[in-house]
Amino acid sequence: MTSKVSNLIWMLALCSGALAQDTSFSKLQTKNSQADTSYLPKFIIKNKQGEIEFSRMKSIENMGIYEGKKTEVIIPELSMANLATNNARQVFSRVAGLNIWENDGAGLQLNIGGRGLDPGRSSNFNVRQNGYDISADALGYPESYYTPPMEATGKIQIVRGAASLQYGTQFGGLVNFEMKKPVENRKLEMQIRQSFGSFGFYNAFTSFSGSIKKFSYYSFYQYKRMDGWRANSELESHTVYTNLNYRLSKKTTIGLDYTHMNYLAHQPGGLTDAMFEENPRQTNRERNWFAVNWNLFALHFNHAFSSRSEFNLRTFGLHAHRYAVGFRPNRVATTDNDGVRDLLKGEFRNYGAEARYLKKYVCRRMAMVFLGGTRYYRGHNQTVQGLGSQGKDADFKFINTQNGIANDYEFPNDNISVFAENIIYVNNHFSITPGLRFEYIHTRAKGFYNTIQFDLAGNIISSTQTHETRNNERRFVIGGIGFSYKPKRSIELYSNISQNYRSITFSDMRVTNPSQMIDSNLSDERGYSLDIGIRSNNIKLYTYDVSAFLLNYNNRIGEIQYYDASNRVLRLRTNIGRAVMTGVESYAETDILQLIRKKQKPLSAVLFLNAAYIHSAYLSSKTPGVEGNEVEFVPDLNIKSGLRVGNKKLKGSVQFTYLSDQFTDATNAVEGGVSSVAGLIPAYYVMDAGISYQAKRLKIELTCNNITNNMFFTRRATGYPGPGIIPSDGRGFFFTAGYKL
Repeated sequence: MTSKVSNLIWMLALCSGALAQDTSFSKLQTKNSQADTSYLPKFIIKNKQGEIEFSRMKSIENMGIYEGKKTEVIIPELSMANLATNNARQVFSRVAGLNIWENDGAGLQLNIGGRGLDPGRSSNFNVRQNGYDISADALGYPESYYTPPMEATGKIQIVRGAASLQYGTQFGGLVNFEMKKPVENRKLEMQIRQSFGSFGFYNAFTSFSGSIKKFSYYSFYQYKRMDGWRANSELESHTVYTNLNYRLSKKTTIGLDYTHMNYLAHQPGGLTDAMFEENPRQTNRERNWFAVNWNLFALHFNHAFSSRSEFNLRTFGLHAHRYAVGFRPNRVATTDNDGVRDLLKGEFRNYGAEARYLKKYVCRRMAMVFLGGTRYYRGHNQTVQGLGSQGKDADFKFINTQNGIANDYEFPNDNISVFAENIIYVNNHFSITPGLRFEYIHTRAKGFYNTIQFDLAGNIISSTQTHETRNNERRFVIGGIGFSYKPKRSIELYSNISQNYRSITFSDMRVTNPSQMIDSNLSDERGYSLDIGIRSNNIKLYTYDVSAFLLNYNNRIGEIQYYDASNRVLRLRTNIGRAVMTGVESYAETDILQLIRKKQKPLSAVLFLNAAYIHSAYLSSKTPGVEGNEVEFVPDLNIKSGLRVGNKKLKGSVQFTYLSDQFTDATNAVEGGVSSVAGLIPAYYVMDAGISYQAKRLKIELTCNNITNNMFFTRRATGYPGPGIIPSDGRGFFFTAGYKL
């Protein structure tokens, strides 16, 4: 791969010297119009009311390059998804191949994966809001405890693995939540939405938006509560967001974002396989609680030097914590003894800045677009685990700070990145996009862990403290290249290959879990992702995107099940080996009535099919019995399909979801045992339906989730909110009334 990287560097260097030679750019546009970003099409399909059903990102958009990449764009407001509950399987139904975990019925946390990547808190994607990070720590703890409310989200932009060159090194790619923009030509617009539903669900959403001369703003407040489908599942959350913008001149704007979210959730714990079969709604945990407090800050600066040269700077920061307390023994069926609880606290303090420069220019009489940027990220986070109170309430105080602290670690880290991509338009039909990313990563861990021994009554007999320090500094370059060929305006063939990298995280270093052990010799993961596909371009009657992919995952970190000296089933987190996932992801959508009648009618019937077939295997492994096994979190078949019928005012929809069997560990264990954290996730299907009515400023929505009331689960949790099987919600009804002033 070294020679490939050298070639990419040479190509970028060859053309970067011509950045100043843009005097002939306007002349060349007439010969090669692809050099002008205003020409580049946005691939869309519209129904008769002009609502976007499916879209992809433009080749150049929001100071990013997406030529030749596999991208999807979701417009939540125009979908029939249940936005009040942030229902991920409905919101992301048009994104091929996504594997979604369902933690709660309120959508507080987004858990999406794909192509064999762990869905847990979307940690294998670079998750952003308005272009800046929102996860706990982009390097050491890339988990997203905060998910933007869909009622306030304008677009969700998804870029697969090739996004690693612009947004980080992760295997999954990018998920960016673009919040709604301030309304133009009005000083004040107010939206009020009230939602009620099964299991004590209530959601109140209020937003304010407007523009006053050079100043514009958008702000919302959301309150959400529910009792839950299972007992001991109640939760309450508050979310506030404010975006302020000021236009300094025609070429320069600044903006400020602030986001606050906090919630408290009662957690019913996990189940064994036998308990799930007996009664999925049962719970034997009433003292488990989870609390999150999230504060995000961001400052945006945009300046256009000319119509062909732009600059963007984003600075951002996070001040947050998440606390978890509960009784969670390795044996899930064990009755709570009302003793001391396990308490885990995480404090997150980080900040960063990312600068981007975009330039359209001419090199050797070929129109080109160059994107270069740099990023600095600094984090200083702390996790403490120890003994909590014996009570039943949400008490997040340690009861014995002298001997009862299991571990206390600080995780400072630094990251400096430099990245560049360059579109080379060979002619009007064919383009090449090489890219490079340099990374400097310095992660550290400093702290101690205690070995605590208890007597039969639960009292501490002895406590031995061990201090340790870890220091890991690395520098590397990853590269990639993309191709796009448009033989005619309605078709595009695309392909890209990109290297990926994932450093070990905080949880890979030290967290005490009664059912888990961690390999002290864990090392970083490396690999690459490849996409090749064909998609429609700017066709109104139908749209499609069919692609094949390969994900090569070297030194993959995962979990294997084993038995200790006491014959207890435990999990070991280690570098398992080389995993390869290959498959086909496809999406197609059409308005059946328009396709048959060949002309517009008031009534539309939009049908979509999203299907993915994936084959996975461990090609090599140091662990006996793993080589040749299937990779965890990879259902062979993943299908989502739906139909929406209606006119401009009244619409109805139905959606079907099916996933085949998938394993949760590399040994391909089928039975969960006493802990039930590993084992099979059986195939399942679920159906949802909805109806909406729009009358001027009033909109009424009624949805039914899981129409057939299937009893299924999508996750076996290793820690919180388990351990054990986390059942998905049964049938529920939800009503929303919204009004715009």
